[in-house]
Amino acid sequence: MIHFLSSKRRFSDLSEQEVLALAISSEEDDSRIYRGFSARLREEFPASAALFDGMAAEEEQHAQRLIALHKARFGNDIPLIRREHVADYYNRRPVWLSQALSIEDIRAQAEIMERDAQRFYEVAAQRSRDADTRALLNELAAAEAGHETRAGELAEQHLTGDARAAEDDTAHRKFLLTWVQPGLAGLMDGSVSTLAPIFATAFATQDPWTTFLVGLAASVGAGISMGFTEAASDDGQLSGRGAAWKRGVASGVMTTVGGLGHALPYLIPHFWTATIIAGIVVFIELWAIAWIQNRYMETPFLRAAMQVVLGGALVLAAGILIGSG
Repeated sequence: MIHFLSSKRRFSDLSEQEVLALAISSEEDDSRIYRGFSARLREEFPASAALFDGMAAEEEQHAQRLIALHKARFGNDIPLIRREHVADYYNRRPVWLSQALSIEDIRAQAEIMERDAQRFYEVAAQRSRDADTRALLNELAAAEAGHETRAGELAEQHLTGDARAAEDDTAHRKFLLTWVQPGLAGLMDGSVSTLAPIFATAFATQDPWTTFLVGLAASVGAGISMGFTEAASDDGQLSGRGAAWKRGVASGVMTTVGGLGHALPYLIPHFWTATIIAGIVVFIELWAIAWIQNRYMETPFLRAAMQVVLGGALVLAAGILIGSG
């Protein structure tokens, strides 16, 4: 953007007092962000919440030191200047406002925040022609580097091996309850429940295009139904299963995918070719479901295979018999 048309100031145009004021506001904002992370994590991840409380306290201490320096050099009146007021200053994406952030996302965002601040101050110091300003920016860069070191120290203090393992288990369990379990239920429903109408239509009409349309309608309809059913089953607050919309999306999409898997082969105009390929797809789908149950839900593979493959075979046989009759 052309700077004389922009309402933002260039960093190079800021005075030393304004640079110091900008650093103060940045430290205060980062402290609030860390406090927000802590509040989000306190119930399920208390060790990480303590970590972010410690990082917020560090930011607040640095802000107080910067304020004391400002008073000593420029007096008590600190100019109101923030990141968004400066054209070439680093920005913070408001990711902390998202309720979808995982514990890994939050930890990664904290690392990005510290690195961004340190890198900007280092680059700004190199560009500065004023010796005092360069010295000030180098001090700020060193402070941000110290923040990252301190974050590691706090992590060692609060995130012990047992604490991190416990939090990782909690995060994994939440992932299973929010995404894997609803998605698996949807995949099973879409793969098995659509077998009968699709293959009944196929053997009754021996028309691949009609079979495809019936399969498409059955898959999309089942996906919508399963998605809304899962989302409306509970809001996740008491059960801890995660946001309703996430579970609804996982269930609805996987239900549709499960049905479309053996409907798409009927886009092939030759009936028996399409039917043989659809049968192969069904076999792959059922074994994939058994593998997912074994991998994520810790269901013994043979038991999962017997349940899914036997059930799917019975539904498939029912559809073929009804269509042939």
